[in-house]
Amino acid sequence: MRQKLSNFFSLFASLGTLLCCALPSLLVAIGAGATVASLVSTVPWLVRLSRYKEWLFAISGLLIGLNFFLVYRPRGKVACATGGGKACEEASRLNKIVLWISASLFVVGLFMAYAALPIRQWLDQ
Repeated sequence: MRQKLSNFFSLFASLGTLLCCALPSLLVAIGAGATVASLVSTVPWLVRLSRYKEWLFAISGLLIGLNFFLVYRPRGKVACATGGGKACEEASRLNKIVLWISASLFVVGLFMAYAALPIRQWLDQ
């Protein structure tokens, strides 16, 4: 139950970082600034969310790190192998898939929020 809850929160948090910071940055980088303006006027809470992007990324990173700990700790593997059977192995595989999707979304969001603009400015010089 703890792993499922941790998976849910880490996926939710990584999607939040993607929506608040990565998607608008990507759209502006490819020249779709009007789309970002339309998105912000349609969904105004994105502006409030992006004001706290440092906190959002920190909490998301902690949740994803906790999820990695819960999924890949040795005790969890032993408990699943001794009494879980096929259902436990299937749930473990699904947890790992969701975890890696969350981590990938987090890394993309982190790159777009903090590294994409400085790299583009450096390339334009």
